[in-house]
Amino acid sequence: MSTTDSEIAARLRLSATRLARRLRQEAGSGLTPSQLSALAAVHNNGSLTLGELADHERVAPPSITKCVGKLETDGLLQRTPDATDRRVSRVSTTKAGDALIAETRRRKTAWLTNKVRELGPADQARLADALDVLDHLCGQDTP
Repeated sequence: MSTTDSEIAARLRLSATRLARRLRQEAGSGLTPSQLSALAAVHNNGSLTLGELADHERVAPPSITKCVGKLETDGLLQRTPDATDRRVSRVSTTKAGDALIAETRRRKTAWLTNKVRELGPADQARLADALDVLDHLCGQDTP
């Protein structure tokens, strides 16, 4: 990788980190980033076992158990026995959990929308083009 590529990568990493941090602040959920991530994972993927959730979040099972316990106490997740193996618990979001995810997404999108509106038309177009590149870097197809 050339110096230029390395410099672009470093700037991209820093910008992505700053944006992610700011969006977490704008979420206003009252949850830690780990708790919000776990809640969103269950919301997006549907009912998961604790092991599946731990794998998804790339944390140890005891960490996910503690996180799920807090979310369950807060009424955001619920545990139910697995239909095929009663020794296994599955977690799913509650109506309150779904509502919290929707509200945090609304807040983050509203903040970001206001920031995009502050840009001129040329910068908005450049940003739109950059999004295609970012999606490609992340292995995502563009919508």
